[in-house]
Amino acid sequence: MLRVAIIGCGKIADSHAEQITRIEGCQLVAVCDREELMARQLADRYSLDSFFSDVEEMLRKARPDVVHITTPPQGHFALGTLCLNHGCHIYVEKPFAETTAQAVELLAVAERRGLKVTVGNDAQFTDASRRCRRLIEQNYLGGSPVHMESYYCYELRGAYAEALMGDKEHWVRRLPGKLLHNIISHGVVRIAEYIQDEAPVVIAHGFPSPLLQRLGETEILDELRVIVADRSGTTAYFTFSSQMRPSLHQLRIFGPTNGLLLDDDEHAVVKLPGVRQKSYAGKFIPHLGYIRQHLRNLARNLKLFLRNDFHMKAGMKYLMESFYSSIEKGTRLPISYREIIQTCRIMEAVFDQIYAQKTSGSKAPCTVAGADLRAL
Repeated sequence: MLRVAIIGCGKIADSHAEQITRIEGCQLVAVCDREELMARQLADRYSLDSFFSDVEEMLRKARPDVVHITTPPQGHFALGTLCLNHGCHIYVEKPFAETTAQAVELLAVAERRGLKVTVGNDAQFTDASRRCRRLIEQNYLGGSPVHMESYYCYELRGAYAEALMGDKEHWVRRLPGKLLHNIISHGVVRIAEYIQDEAPVVIAHGFPSPLLQRLGETEILDELRVIVADRSGTTAYFTFSSQMRPSLHQLRIFGPTNGLLLDDDEHAVVKLPGVRQKSYAGKFIPHLGYIRQHLRNLARNLKLFLRNDFHMKAGMKYLMESFYSSIEKGTRLPISYREIIQTCRIMEAVFDQIYAQKTSGSKAPCTVAGADLRAL
């Protein structure tokens, strides 16, 4: 039985606690937050006896095997290092770290201590995401990806947006990439999974939307366009927007033979055949194929719903189960360390570039410095 604890008892911690309690073979044994009331309330909601305001006390008394770190990103490196040095495996919420250097060092500590680490990119593990990945592994694309388009939109409204706009000292504003840093990893990791080059070229343009400009906001950028390219010839576009409609959460990935469309909002995967019908048949026959595919997606989603396995955090549950299995049974980690670091690299290059542009007007492309992953 794996003993699991949570550090950081904000909103996302409830999602972690709920999914942990769904998984057989593990037990949520303690929660911790520097605000003791937050820890007490989470413990009450999940009928826990143990709650703490001091991390070292929790690690010493609760003796967890796995710790979920769900604090703001500024604490991830220090807390992750502390937990690893106490012999705990760690699940770190996204974004994994503030910098690539922190990510490399944290993973190196885990390797030295024989422990395992994962990051909360749970959108990578929805049923649709896993189906898309299987098709790629089965060579549906006909080879390595030629080009990718990743869209990750965010509607800048609600309590979170109001707090961010109204509080000039909000923790999100203190991140290197500010609002973007806290959100875009889900979209960037889609690209990072298939960009093999340790020093990809990144060209980024970020700017405040007209909405933010009207509000007089000068620090927060909520529109981002990125081009990524590696030396193998694979390229990618990444789009983040708070204003474009429809609000998309999609990956389009194109190979030498065929392409795929993954739509997270509709939980759908659509095959994009690479050969077109000749003559006017191409105006009719493909539509029938797409209709059949959408009906299959509908049927699969209904089946998952009836099986009670179609909920907003199903991807999180699958990621946790896979991570726990890698600890107990030695199976492959659900997210490779290369992928974690590549995501950090691309994000860091974007932030370095857009905030340099903001202060100097420079728009020079940034080649990301590679990290030595041989030890990982």
